[in-house]
This record gives sequence, structure tokens and C-alpha cells, in this order.
Amino acid sequence: MEPELHPDLEPLKFLLGTWEGAGVGGYPTIENFNFGQEMSFTHNGKPFLIYASRTWMIEKDGTLGRPLGTETGYWRPRPDHQVEVTLAHPTGIVEIYVGNVAFNRVELQTDVVARTESAKEVTGGTRLYGLIGEDLGWAYDMAAMGQKLQSHLSAQLKRVA
Repeated sequence: MEPELHPDLEPLKFLLGTWEGAGVGGYPTIENFNFGQEMSFTHNGKPFLIYASRTWMIEKDGTLGRPLGTETGYWRPRPDHQVEVTLAHPTGIVEIYVGNVAFNRVELQTDVVARTESAKEVTGGTRLYGLIGEDLGWAYDMAAMGQKLQSHLSAQLKRVA
């Protein structure tokens, strides 16, 4: 049985569901690549969204390749159309984003980035999520490995559930 949506989640309800699609990635320290992605936003009746994303390489011949990044976290709506997002990565990085929600669009920027001793240096990021017609588009700009904040990943996903 699906729990009732907490009223605080109303501004974020456009994100609910499972989304799949493809995107592109690049950064000065790596070669450009194409990736497939599955992203989900669920809830349990409490005032937060449960978030998970996983990606995998799309090879030059179009087949799915090796797993790439994965992240999990929680999206917490705040008063006045604000939102807080906590993300954890298995690579030893934890990020806290703050931002705002308006008209099926979420803009986020890092408030805190913490990393383990063995994790790559990531110092900041911005994320944008929004509906493009029926699709969910998103983009991630990153500051890492001595590079300034710049485009890293973007994708367009279709709701599948």
C-alpha cells in the first residue's frame, strides 16, 4: 500500500517515480563519455524524498558497459520553497546541497562536501533538475581535481514507473 504523500513534499512531487535515459559526461581530467541512468524518487509518508541513482557506460556500439557512478540520499523540503539534499557516494564522498524549488525545477549548490582520505578531491558542485515536457532533465557542474566549477554531467530521463 502506497503511503499518503506528506504535504511538505507537494513542491517536489513532480520528481516522484523511476526515471531512465541517457546522458553525456566530460571533464578536463577525463575523456568525454555517454552513460545510461536509472534514477528514483520515492517516499514513505514522512517529509522527505528517498533518492537513488545509478549509471553505466554506453559503449561506442550502443551497448551497455561497465557500471559508473551511484549515489543515494534524501531530499528535504524546507519552508519558503527551499530544499536540502544529502547525498552519499560509495567513492568516499558525502555532499550536502541547499537550493530552491519553483515550477517543477530545482536548483542546488553544495553547502558542504566531505570526503574520506582515499576519495578524489571534489570541492563543490551545482545541480539543476527540471521537467522538459514529460521528461526529467538534469545537469551537474563540479569543481574537482584542481579544476574550477564547470559542466560534468547531464541527462534527459523518461518516467518508467
